[in-house]
Amino acid sequence: METIALILTFVLFIAGLVGTVLPLLPGAALIYGGMLLYGLLTKFATLDLTFFLLQALVLILIFAVDYLASAAGTRRFGGSKQAAWGAVAGAVVGIFFGPLGIILGPFLGAVAIELIRGTAADKAIRAGFGTIIGILGGTIVKLAIEVLMIIYFFMRIF
Repeated sequence: METIALILTFVLFIAGLVGTVLPLLPGAALIYGGMLLYGLLTKFATLDLTFFLLQALVLILIFAVDYLASAAGTRRFGGSKQAAWGAVAGAVVGIFFGPLGIILGPFLGAVAIELIRGTAADKAIRAGFGTIIGILGGTIVKLAIEVLMIIYFFMRIF
């Protein structure tokens, strides 16, 4: 049973990593789900409550990176604090429009707020591009954290 659990977990880990890069799948949630599935199928022989609580905290951190990265990119490229919040709001709305919405939502949110504030269009668009840079940087950070989650998982089971 342990071999089957490991194979299924590995499949979920790969799907999770792919989902982080191609936001069609909930990447970090699939990775955490793989760990839970392994725990269930092995009757939690090697993974305890502390492990799952720690991984849940890391999962929350990964979700926070999604929102904070676009806001940080907006600020770094000259966007206002309000534009950063617009990027966060755009990210939330963008989730409902699939992969393209996840990129366009923060961009449009930041640009719209900057234009409403009376910022010149070129500066507003620059702030919007900052959100895209932030999202790309956030994706790299999320991948790194997810890989660490997976490494820690394997350290605990072997």
